[in-house]
Amino acid sequence: MSPPLTLADWRAAYAAPGASPRDLLAPLLARRDADDPAWILRCDDAFVDAQLARLEGVERSALPLYGVPFAVKDNIDVLGLATTAACPAFSHLPQRSATVVERLQAAGAVLVGKTNLDQFATGLVGTRSPYGEVPNPFDPAYVCGGSSSGSASVVARGLVAFALGTDTAGSGRVPAGFNNLVGLKPSPGRTPMAGVLPACRTVDVVSVFALTVADAAQVMAVIEGAEGEPSFQAASPRRPWLEATGAALRVGVPDAPRCDAALGYDSAYGDALGQLGAWGLEPRPVDMRPLFEVARLLYDGPWVAERYAVVQPLIESQPEALDATVRRVIEAARRHDAVSAFRARYVLEELRLRIAPLWRDIDVLMVPTAPTCPTRAAVAAEPVARNSELGHYTNFVNLLGLAALAVPSGFTPHGLPFGVTFIGPPGSDAALAVLGARWQAARALALGCRLRPLASSDLALRALPAAAPTLQIAVVGAHLQGMALHGQLVERGCRFVARTRTAARYRLHALPGTSPPKPGLVRVPDAEAGHAIEVEVYEMPMAEVGSFLALVAPPLALGSLELAGGRWVHGFLCESAALAGAAEISEHGGWRSYLASR
Repeated sequence: MSPPLTLADWRAAYAAPGASPRDLLAPLLARRDADDPAWILRCDDAFVDAQLARLEGVERSALPLYGVPFAVKDNIDVLGLATTAACPAFSHLPQRSATVVERLQAAGAVLVGKTNLDQFATGLVGTRSPYGEVPNPFDPAYVCGGSSSGSASVVARGLVAFALGTDTAGSGRVPAGFNNLVGLKPSPGRTPMAGVLPACRTVDVVSVFALTVADAAQVMAVIEGAEGEPSFQAASPRRPWLEATGAALRVGVPDAPRCDAALGYDSAYGDALGQLGAWGLEPRPVDMRPLFEVARLLYDGPWVAERYAVVQPLIESQPEALDATVRRVIEAARRHDAVSAFRARYVLEELRLRIAPLWRDIDVLMVPTAPTCPTRAAVAAEPVARNSELGHYTNFVNLLGLAALAVPSGFTPHGLPFGVTFIGPPGSDAALAVLGARWQAARALALGCRLRPLASSDLALRALPAAAPTLQIAVVGAHLQGMALHGQLVERGCRFVARTRTAARYRLHALPGTSPPKPGLVRVPDAEAGHAIEVEVYEMPMAEVGSFLALVAPPLALGSLELAGGRWVHGFLCESAALAGAAEISEHGGWRSYLASR
């Protein structure tokens, strides 16, 4: 029996009688070769066991990523594991996990390791690391792509179901294109960045590598939402769905793609254009020059100073600790001052105005993910020049706040993967996922590095990045994770936000005669003594709120609930008239603790 690969595979595997995470993960954990340069750190048995212990007794259907193995790029913090950013001299132990890791583990996913990268996420090649170059799994003579090289490699080879990368200039897309993967790069500001070492803090995002669009979208739906964090770009409206069927979809394409003919990239892109024709769509040529002007600002302009800000103590005290090429790139920041920073920002905003009308003429832009794939020898000979070529269609995206989705498209005569990237206006994340899933179904390519054929079960979009407004709802009883009614939240695509407590102004009662058993939460007058009660906060799509409200039976209702710290959300409250004969259980601090005491 072949090992599970996609989220659909893992769900099916856990549905088998007697299936357990320990048994299903054991063969995969054994495949993590100590000499594999894709890994910087492989989680030991004790670390994995601690995660599995949290899954014991939990209803599998309550957690969307129950028992699914994943990896993270080693510029993302994990409590108990060192963060190196591929620089041993920089290694340190974080005080807590990154928010994205916390959310994945709360959804049931199991972290199995941290992956290699171009040092300090500076590069698109995957060769700038003292932990070794990550080879292309299809042909080791070629690069894997970076900076998220290790994350792409372990997904392409089926060692994890998905992995997190980061993307500033294309690091979540170029490796996807070179590894026959999906690379979902959200609109800047959509993913929380707490606990993620910045490259360029004002434009960085966390990205997802997966074998299918459906899997990448599911993972993004779990981790997205950056409320409470500093925002460096204007909030993007959530765009309506693109028309992904029929001739209404207006697809822009580069007017002069300039793909590597010797490698077969030109014919592979021509084949991608043919897919649009098969859908009855007429590609619209786009003058890319203003976009390329934006791209030049990222490395030729003062944004490189953001990289310097991250490593300043190290580069000034131990410059030899950095990879020579990485140091050369980052030290270019010394050419810039505050005046040049403001001037570059003025140029960017002028270009943004010039480019804005593009989205009135097209719905989406389809570009080659990269125009070529160099050999490792070519990169060693000219590291900066070869790297720069790879950002041709990626460097401008985050500076403009755009969303992007890299998807497999075909193979060259050399047997190397070729991918395209769909780019949309800010907030078009969900729309791109719908389009990308349709594209993947039409191309019907084998998954990853020849893992298995695409199956119909791989294509179902069970969850999407938020495409409409959401409502935060606090639950206190039967809707908690692992409880009887939690499935009502799962069915509506709710995203776990936080486990927290109410303000100390509430009392909790065990309501008699309810099935399943439920508590009743009531607010007490300010003059009376109250308790802080444990709750879980979820983000529910507004379109689902009505159907959820219809399931809420008296004496419970949704009202306004005050959390610790003074923030208000909607949450479950109880009519005071229903408390007659109900035992007060406030001293337990929550419904879960009360049930455990029984």
